[in-house]
Amino acid sequence: MLRAAIIVVAMIAPGVAVAEVVVGSKVFTESVILSEIAVQLARDSGEAAKHRRELGGTRVLWSALERGDIDCYPEYSGTLRAEIFAQQPIADDAQLRAALTRAHAWASQPLGFNNTYVLGMRRYRASQLGIDRMSQLAAHPQLRLGFSNEFLERADGWPGLRVRYRLPHENVRGLNHDLAYRALADGELDVTDLYSTDAEIVQYKLVALADDAHYFPVYDALFVCRDDVGPRVQQVLDRLAGRIDADAMTRMNARAKLDRESETQIAANFLREQFNVDSHPQERSRGERIWQRTREHLAMVGISLAAAILLAIPLGVLAFYRRRIGRVVFAVADVLQTLPALALLVFLIPWLGIGYAPAIFALFLYSVLPILRNTHAGLADIPQELRESAAALGLSRGARLRHVELPLAARSIIAGIKTAAVINVGTATLGALIGAGGYGQPILTGIRLDDLGLILEGAIPAAILALLVQTGFGLLERRWVRA
Repeated sequence: MLRAAIIVVAMIAPGVAVAEVVVGSKVFTESVILSEIAVQLARDSGEAAKHRRELGGTRVLWSALERGDIDCYPEYSGTLRAEIFAQQPIADDAQLRAALTRAHAWASQPLGFNNTYVLGMRRYRASQLGIDRMSQLAAHPQLRLGFSNEFLERADGWPGLRVRYRLPHENVRGLNHDLAYRALADGELDVTDLYSTDAEIVQYKLVALADDAHYFPVYDALFVCRDDVGPRVQQVLDRLAGRIDADAMTRMNARAKLDRESETQIAANFLREQFNVDSHPQERSRGERIWQRTREHLAMVGISLAAAILLAIPLGVLAFYRRRIGRVVFAVADVLQTLPALALLVFLIPWLGIGYAPAIFALFLYSVLPILRNTHAGLADIPQELRESAAALGLSRGARLRHVELPLAARSIIAGIKTAAVINVGTATLGALIGAGGYGQPILTGIRLDDLGLILEGAIPAAILALLVQTGFGLLERRWVRA
């Protein structure tokens, strides 16, 4: 029932469109720009198209494509071979197309550039140690290595690279790709993974180490789409074939990362120069963006909290009156509370897809324990003589619960709801990682672009909302107690 309600709400929630070609993007600048280019070109060709920005890494996007939550997204041939179809022998493009067909998908023609992985170091540090090739890293086990979380785990990333080059390094750190650049520039890391078209290579004065063992495959940029996406969309995407070379992509990345130009405008300029397309993208004002994110955030917090209240209070009552059942209920709730939020969100994608549904369900699970515990504690704190007095008056157990026990436990229950609500406001920012929007979206974008203004655009409203929620429930608690 809860799942059905979440899905219905997700369908009517703000920002959800129907009968559109939905193009997703990963959480890095190049992917966002390419998706914007595809969406604007599709719209100019008469197609209804929408961009779902910064949805996560490769596995999240591929799962979303398989479920039908998105229709297309920019990908790389090397990633498809080594990550998505790692268990299948794929020697050439024909076999790759066949593997996509078996997965009910197809790929556009290559866009014109190879964005391969490389390992990078600060130019000064590499020169100091005389390192210009990846194989030379083996002679320097003291170097501090830190890689993006996806690269650290994926089949064509660190595990295989370490074996190929026989690297002895043990304490390898995982962190956000954009933060890795800053850690490298600040001297906290010595080596990290780069994309060959990243603007930061020039910005931070880095050197890309030669892949002298030829470990990394070719990563030709292209679009992957579901097989139920019509031929008109394929014709639109194939217009981009060979039109974006590595220099052009690097310049567009630099304009976003270094010049703070929006990806929407960068895409529009590219289409104007290459195809004489004047798409006139509509840029929303900061006030409009905050209002939209507020609605999205309130939807996630409000729905999940309401569902948790409806479940946790009865469970708290049951746990108090049925001790054996209560131990089981609390054990399950404790386990759910220990699950990492990001891991839970990703785990829910195959079941609920991306967007509001998994975010609301995850927040619901995290809200249950505070309300459950406080309901139980409030009932347990009622003096026994008051219970006996209520029983002596001839009240049934149900009547005692409704008219005596729950009102006496109300202060504790409201405190639990307040705690759950405040936790939800903060945790809901992670919903942006799976396309749910909310205040986490500008925070995520701000981290990616190293833009403090965007980070504050999400962080300040989230903090204000948390304070308002805490104050509101505090007033309700005091009024209830006085009553």
